[in-house]
Order: sequence, then structure tokens, then C-alpha cells
Amino acid sequence: MSNIAFIGLGNMGSGMCANLAKAGHQVRAFDLNPQSVENAVEAGALAATSIAQCVSDAEYVITMLPAGKHVHAVYFDDDGVLAHTDNGALLIDCSTIAVDEARSAGTQALQKQFRSLDAPVSGGVAAANAGTLTFMVGGESADFQRATPILEAMGKNVFHAGPSGNGQAAKTANNMLLGISMIATSEAFNLAEKLGLDAETFFNISSKASGQCWSMTSYCPAPGPVPTSPANNDYEPGFAVAMMLKDLRLAQDAATGAKAAIPFGEQAERLYAQLDEQGLAHKDFSVVMRHLQES
Repeated sequence: MSNIAFIGLGNMGSGMCANLAKAGHQVRAFDLNPQSVENAVEAGALAATSIAQCVSDAEYVITMLPAGKHVHAVYFDDDGVLAHTDNGALLIDCSTIAVDEARSAGTQALQKQFRSLDAPVSGGVAAANAGTLTFMVGGESADFQRATPILEAMGKNVFHAGPSGNGQAAKTANNMLLGISMIATSEAFNLAEKLGLDAETFFNISSKASGQCWSMTSYCPAPGPVPTSPANNDYEPGFAVAMMLKDLRLAQDAATGAKAAIPFGEQAERLYAQLDEQGLAHKDFSVVMRHLQES
């Protein structure tokens, strides 16, 4: 059993925190939303009313926060993590932030003699709740080995992507691919429908043919073929449009810095920006299917 501080109990963090407690770890949980802390306590965690209380005796500090500015504030502010925990604690940030922000956080932590990992996740809320997330981890190999048993309590796939920031690099590229493939899958189903093929028939064919992809077989954007997909629940997330748009913009920023061509990534960003402007930010990102049908 390990002493774990968990900071950030949103849609993803709440399930992750609960799974750590379920695995037998002593988890102290903190969030700015008191109700989220109460929910964590009901799931087996201990309540913390401040970052200082949360991290005071932690062996691991896990953060799951909205953006890079929040990660840097929680780590480095005067009342932040590094000010209140022993430098023997391993910092594991599971947020999705820019690659440069992750590398900067890792460098600053190391300068203060703290070990850290960037460990963003894939799988969405359902996987966070089920403990089946995929972790993409950047940092030193020894730190990765130390963190692996903790991450395995929250996920079924844990990959070491390389040095600091490479976890975010893998997450950024992966989610850009996901956004593009969801649009392409939705276009294919929409075309099939216009040509007289119902969704179930097209799914049965294409899911066994060369067009098969995760966006089709696990998260189908057309209502019907995959009962658990958000398409069968009025596109309730899941993984929201706002989150996909955030990730696509991170990909654009990363591509600009790396001088990498991402023409389809740019087009995907524009389309998800349109969905956001139409008031669909809180719908699942597969709602692009509905958008195409109505165009």
C-alpha cells in the first residue's frame, strides 16, 4: 500500500482516484469543488482541504488538471505541491497539456530535486471509471518503473514513451489521429446512408474490411451498431467536443514548433471549432456525425 495524493477530481480524475482507493492504496484527495472531494471520500479516499494537507506525507502525487497553467500553478506556486511535500515523492501529471509545458514542468521540478513524469491518458470517462485507461508516460526509466504499479491500478495499458514530454507527444499525436478518424468515419456512414445503406449493414461490412478503425468498431458515431457508443445516448459524452478541440489545438501548436505538416489535423480543428461555436462543446465529439447529416 502506498500513500498517494490525488489533485483534480473532475470527470476523469474522480474515477482514477476511486480505482486507486479500491486497489488498497491510501489516497488523500483534493479539489477546489468540495462536492468532488465528498464523492472521493465515498469512493474510499481521505479528504484534504488544501494542497498542503493533501501532499504532506505522499509517496506519489498525481495531478489531473484542465491545462498547463493549472499544472504549473499547482506544482510551483508558493502554496503548491513542491512547497509542501518531501522531494522523495514522485510527481505524476496525468493532465493533457502542451509538450513544451510538460518538459518545462519536468525541468523545473528536477531543478528543485523532484522526480516527475508526464503520464496523459487515453480512453475517456468510461475507461477512467472502469480502470482500463491507457497511459503514455514520459520521463526517466527508473521513475517509470517506480510508477508502473500505481498506474496499473488505473489502467490496462502503460507505455513508456521516452524522456520528459514524450508522454504528451504521444497523446497529442494520438488524439489528433482520433479526431481525424472520427470525422472520416462519420463521413463514410453519412455517405453510405445517402447511397441507401443503413448503418447496421455498412458497419457489418466495413468493420470487417479495410475501412475498419477504432472510431467505427468501438465508438461508432452512427446510432445503432455499437450500443455503448454515445451516438445511442443523444451524443452525451464520453469525450466532449471541447476536449477534442483543446487537443487538436495542442497538436497545431506542437506541429508549428516542430515544423510538421498536419493538413488534416488543421481541417479537423476547424470543424470542431465550428461545433463549439454551434453550442455543442459539451456533446460527445462523435456528434460530428449529426453535424454532417444536417449539412
